[in-house]
Amino acid sequence: MTMPLNGPAAPGRDPIAEARRQWLAHGWHDAADGMAAVTSVMRAQQLLLTQIDALLRPFGLTFARFELLRLLSFAHGRRMTMRKAGQRLQVHPTSLTSLAARLASDGHITREANPDDGRSAILVLTDTGARLVEDATAVLNDDVFCGLGLAPQDIAVLVDVLGRFRATRGDFAP
Repeated sequence: MTMPLNGPAAPGRDPIAEARRQWLAHGWHDAADGMAAVTSVMRAQQLLLTQIDALLRPFGLTFARFELLRLLSFAHGRRMTMRKAGQRLQVHPTSLTSLAARLASDGHITREANPDDGRSAILVLTDTGARLVEDATAVLNDDVFCGLGLAPQDIAVLVDVLGRFRATRGDFAP
Protein backbone atom coordinates (compact mmCIF):
# COMPACT_ATOMS: atom_id res chain seq x y z
CA MET A 1 0.00 0.00 0.00
CA THR A 2 1.27 3.44 -0.89
CA MET A 3 1.45 6.08 1.85
CA PRO A 4 -0.44 9.28 1.00
CA LEU A 5 1.65 12.41 0.43
CA ASN A 6 1.10 13.89 3.90
CA GLY A 7 0.70 10.64 5.81
CA PRO A 8 -2.52 8.74 6.35
CA ALA A 9 -5.80 10.55 6.74
CA ALA A 10 -7.84 10.16 9.90
CA PRO A 11 -9.49 6.74 9.95
CA GLY A 12 -12.87 6.68 8.26
CA ARG A 13 -12.61 10.26 7.02
CA ASP A 14 -12.44 11.23 3.39
CA PRO A 15 -11.31 14.86 3.17
CA ILE A 16 -12.92 15.25 -0.25
CA ALA A 17 -16.27 14.00 1.06
CA GLU A 18 -15.94 16.54 3.87
CA ALA A 19 -15.14 19.30 1.37
CA ARG A 20 -18.24 18.26 -0.62
CA ARG A 21 -20.31 18.42 2.56
CA GLN A 22 -19.00 21.94 3.18
CA TRP A 23 -19.83 22.97 -0.40
CA LEU A 24 -23.40 21.76 0.15
CA ALA A 25 -23.62 23.47 3.55
CA HIS A 26 -22.57 26.75 1.94
CA GLY A 27 -25.27 26.47 -0.70
CA TRP A 28 -23.04 25.58 -3.65
CA HIS A 29 -25.21 22.60 -4.59
CA ASP A 30 -24.63 22.87 -8.34
CA ALA A 31 -20.84 22.87 -7.89
CA ALA A 32 -20.42 20.32 -5.07
CA ASP A 33 -20.24 17.18 -7.19
CA GLY A 34 -17.96 18.80 -9.77
CA MET A 35 -15.64 20.06 -7.04
CA ALA A 36 -15.49 16.56 -5.54
CA ALA A 37 -14.79 15.02 -8.96
CA VAL A 38 -12.02 17.49 -9.85
CA THR A 39 -10.43 17.25 -6.42
CA SER A 40 -10.59 13.43 -6.55
CA VAL A 41 -8.87 13.33 -9.95
CA MET A 42 -6.18 15.76 -8.78
CA ARG A 43 -5.56 13.77 -5.60
CA ALA A 44 -5.46 10.47 -7.52
CA GLN A 45 -2.85 12.01 -9.83
CA GLN A 46 -0.76 13.10 -6.84
CA LEU A 47 -0.91 9.62 -5.33
CA LEU A 48 0.05 7.90 -8.57
CA LEU A 49 2.86 10.32 -9.41
CA THR A 50 4.32 9.96 -5.92
CA GLN A 51 4.35 6.18 -6.27
CA ILE A 52 5.66 6.23 -9.86
CA ASP A 53 8.38 8.78 -9.08
CA ALA A 54 9.60 6.62 -6.18
CA LEU A 55 9.69 3.53 -8.40
CA LEU A 56 11.47 5.31 -11.28
CA ARG A 57 14.00 7.15 -9.09
CA PRO A 58 16.42 4.15 -8.93
CA PHE A 59 16.44 4.14 -12.75
CA GLY A 60 17.32 7.85 -12.85
CA LEU A 61 14.02 8.57 -14.59
CA THR A 62 11.02 10.78 -14.14
CA PHE A 63 7.66 9.72 -15.56
CA ALA A 64 8.10 12.19 -18.43
CA ARG A 65 11.51 10.70 -19.34
CA PHE A 66 10.08 7.20 -19.03
CA GLU A 67 7.23 8.14 -21.40
CA LEU A 68 9.66 9.43 -24.03
CA LEU A 69 11.83 6.31 -23.82
CA ARG A 70 8.75 4.06 -23.98
CA LEU A 71 7.42 5.99 -26.99
CA LEU A 72 10.73 5.63 -28.83
CA SER A 73 10.85 1.93 -28.02
CA PHE A 74 7.50 1.49 -29.78
CA ALA A 75 8.52 3.55 -32.82
CA HIS A 76 9.65 1.99 -36.08
CA GLY A 77 13.42 1.65 -35.88
CA ARG A 78 13.29 3.09 -32.34
CA ARG A 79 13.41 6.58 -33.86
CA MET A 80 11.03 9.49 -34.22
CA THR A 81 11.18 13.16 -35.08
CA MET A 82 11.05 15.53 -32.13
CA ARG A 83 7.93 17.10 -33.59
CA LYS A 84 6.06 13.79 -33.75
CA ALA A 85 7.27 12.79 -30.26
CA GLY A 86 6.02 16.10 -28.87
CA GLN A 87 2.63 15.62 -30.53
CA ARG A 88 2.28 12.05 -29.29
CA LEU A 89 3.29 12.93 -25.73
CA GLN A 90 1.37 16.22 -25.81
CA VAL A 91 4.44 18.04 -24.54
CA HIS A 92 5.52 21.61 -25.30
CA PRO A 93 8.61 21.72 -27.59
CA THR A 94 10.69 23.41 -24.87
CA SER A 95 9.86 20.65 -22.39
CA LEU A 96 10.63 17.97 -24.96
CA THR A 97 13.99 19.59 -25.73
CA SER A 98 14.83 19.49 -22.03
CA LEU A 99 13.74 15.85 -21.70
CA ALA A 100 15.73 14.85 -24.77
CA ALA A 101 18.84 16.72 -23.60
CA ARG A 102 18.81 14.91 -20.26
CA LEU A 103 18.24 11.49 -21.84
CA ALA A 104 20.97 12.17 -24.39
CA SER A 105 23.46 13.25 -21.73
CA ASP A 106 22.69 10.01 -19.87
CA GLY A 107 23.30 7.99 -23.05
CA HIS A 108 19.73 6.73 -23.41
CA ILE A 109 18.97 8.48 -26.69
CA THR A 110 20.86 10.21 -29.47
CA ARG A 111 19.78 13.19 -31.51
CA GLU A 112 20.38 13.10 -35.25
CA ALA A 113 19.82 15.77 -37.86
CA ASN A 114 16.65 15.18 -39.83
CA PRO A 115 17.66 14.67 -43.47
CA ASP A 116 14.18 15.79 -44.60
CA ASP A 117 14.22 18.99 -42.55
CA GLY A 118 17.51 20.53 -41.48
CA ARG A 119 15.82 22.50 -38.69
CA SER A 120 14.55 19.49 -36.78
CA ALA A 121 16.05 16.49 -35.05
CA ILE A 122 15.32 12.79 -34.89
CA LEU A 123 15.44 11.10 -31.50
CA VAL A 124 16.91 7.62 -31.50
CA LEU A 125 16.69 5.18 -28.62
CA THR A 126 20.07 3.64 -27.76
CA ASP A 127 20.54 0.04 -26.66
CA THR A 128 21.21 1.33 -23.15
CA GLY A 129 17.97 3.31 -23.21
CA ALA A 130 16.06 0.30 -24.55
CA ARG A 131 17.30 -1.91 -21.69
CA LEU A 132 16.53 0.80 -19.15
CA VAL A 133 12.97 1.35 -20.35
CA GLU A 134 12.28 -2.40 -20.40
CA ASP A 135 13.47 -2.71 -16.79
CA ALA A 136 11.49 0.35 -15.69
CA THR A 137 8.38 -0.87 -17.52
CA ALA A 138 8.55 -4.23 -15.75
CA VAL A 139 8.58 -2.46 -12.37
CA LEU A 140 5.72 -0.12 -13.29
CA ASN A 141 3.68 -3.00 -14.72
CA ASP A 142 4.15 -5.08 -11.57
CA ASP A 143 3.84 -2.37 -8.93
CA VAL A 144 1.43 0.13 -10.48
CA PHE A 145 -0.42 -0.85 -13.64
CA CYS A 146 -1.34 -4.39 -12.52
CA GLY A 147 -1.96 -3.33 -8.94
CA LEU A 148 -4.29 -0.35 -9.01
CA GLY A 149 -6.52 -1.95 -6.42
CA LEU A 150 -9.61 -1.60 -8.59
CA ALA A 151 -11.72 -4.34 -10.15
CA PRO A 152 -11.23 -4.78 -13.91
CA GLN A 153 -14.75 -3.49 -14.64
CA ASP A 154 -14.05 -0.39 -12.51
CA ILE A 155 -10.85 0.27 -14.46
CA ALA A 156 -12.77 -0.07 -17.75
CA VAL A 157 -15.41 2.41 -16.54
CA LEU A 158 -12.75 4.83 -15.28
CA VAL A 159 -10.86 4.75 -18.59
CA ASP A 160 -14.11 5.23 -20.52
CA VAL A 161 -15.34 8.13 -18.39
CA LEU A 162 -11.99 9.92 -18.39
CA GLY A 163 -11.62 9.31 -22.13
CA ARG A 164 -14.98 10.94 -22.79
CA PHE A 165 -14.05 13.82 -20.49
CA ARG A 166 -10.73 14.32 -22.30
CA ALA A 167 -12.46 14.23 -25.70
CA THR A 168 -15.01 16.87 -24.65
CA ARG A 169 -12.11 19.08 -23.55
CA GLY A 170 -10.43 18.78 -26.95
CA ASP A 171 -7.60 16.47 -25.83
CA PHE A 172 -8.22 14.30 -28.89
CA ALA A 173 -10.84 13.88 -31.59
CA PRO A 174 -12.91 10.73 -31.02
